[in-house]
Amino acid sequence: MMSIKEIDATALKEMMDNGEDICLYDIRSQAEYAQGIIKGGEFTPLHTIPVKMHDLPKDKTIVFYCRSGARSAQACMYVAENAGIEALNLRGGIISWYQSGNEIIRPDEMQANG
Repeated sequence: MMSIKEIDATALKEMMDNGEDICLYDIRSQAEYAQGIIKGGEFTPLHTIPVKMHDLPKDKTIVFYCRSGARSAQACMYVAENAGIEALNLRGGIISWYQSGNEIIRPDEMQANG
């Protein structure tokens, strides 16, 4: 089994605060996504990864997240094995992000704010 690279909530927040070029993909279900997201998270349910993986940027850091980190780990493994893309898994998912004191916003807030 391949090992995947992970990032914790603190390191991800630092990267975002430093303006690093990150593509953040929320691979949860529509219902989970509607409950709240990490600002900048793009709705990309896990089941769509095989179709969308060839559209993932090759020149940016890709971070997948889900609720707890299990599904996003699967996404990381899938794109590594099938597209040669080394994505990062947010260890502990959005739960860890929130427990680390980071903001979760509603998706409609992100669209309203651009």
